Amino acid sequence: MADLCSILGIVNERGRPFSASSITKGISLMNERCNGLGGGFAAYGLYPEYKDYYALHVLLKDIDLKDQVAEMLKEHVNIYKDEEIATRKVQGVSQDYLPWRFFVDVPEKHALDADDYIIDLAMRINNTRDALVVSSGKNMGVFKAIGYPDQVAKLYKLEKYKAYMWLAHGRYPTNTRGWWGGAHPFSILDYSIIHNGEITSYGTNRRFLESYGYNCSYFTDSEVLAYLWDLLVRRHKLPIELASEVLAPPFWEQIERMPAEKRRIIEALRITYGPAMVNGPFSIVVANGSGLTGMAGKGTMVGLSDRIKLRPLVCARKDDLTFMASEESAIKAVCKNPDSVWAPRAGKPTVALVNGDV
Repeated sequence: MADLCSILGIVNERGRPFSASSITKGISLMNERCNGLGGGFAAYGLYPEYKDYYALHVLLKDIDLKDQVAEMLKEHVNIYKDEEIATRKVQGVSQDYLPWRFFVDVPEKHALDADDYIIDLAMRINNTRDALVVSSGKNMGVFKAIGYPDQVAKLYKLEKYKAYMWLAHGRYPTNTRGWWGGAHPFSILDYSIIHNGEITSYGTNRRFLESYGYNCSYFTDSEVLAYLWDLLVRRHKLPIELASEVLAPPFWEQIERMPAEKRRIIEALRITYGPAMVNGPFSIVVANGSGLTGMAGKGTMVGLSDRIKLRPLVCARKDDLTFMASEESAIKAVCKNPDSVWAPRAGKPTVALVNGDV
């Protein structure tokens, strides 16, 4: 679990790519919030030349597993290209896994359910434990390891990448072990999530997700947040506001004071999605690169905290950039004079839209 973690998201709302230097500088300022047992980044707009392919970022326990994973993939998808993800040796970071990426597409007979088909395949690979699909979306990827975030950025040579939206996380695990797979972000298809806090409802949330076919295999509570978001927003097509009401619902005494129509909706959500309610202190930032039903834009970044805001979340804007972070100081490290700074209300989402052609 993660009680003190650092989180930072930066998005260019016009879809203009920028280097990893800003996100690395901002997240590094919060190293005191983590202990070097997990760091990671998610980036959107990474692979414009392969934007129509699912980009599977896989962590291999051994190079010999590469061929086994490739053979398993060939049974289900078409591999357009695969390659090792470039890394360098970094003092203090052990090379526990070999990062690899596969660009794949789905056979035509599975085109209508391609996303669910990719999820099922990724979770089957993850069940092997020795190979982990840490991201599976299009034109995006997750890079994570054991280490401080700035060490992980050096490990993966992130200075060579540009993206229009970045997430970064520094982990402070308290009662689950630190390992490469347990570092944040957690990702499923185009969704990536970073989390500061503790999910005390993990057992209930996990059983609820398993009833819909999700398999939790990363040994940390935060994983359920990514899958809950995928279930509510992608599969059940709830608007962000209603998905947020499921994860961080109002208290019953607040619901009773709502206008009749809204009260009816919120009560229905509580009844239908009771096991999806997230208990415990948390703040999260969620990124999505493909846009959401009913919302303009090519992608979104959403910030959300628990219903009594036991974990910090600060947002800011400057021109076409939006920032979401654990601390204002991290934002000021990369944007000295933002146009506006605010703390979102407890349980209420802050949404940044990418409207440009990415």
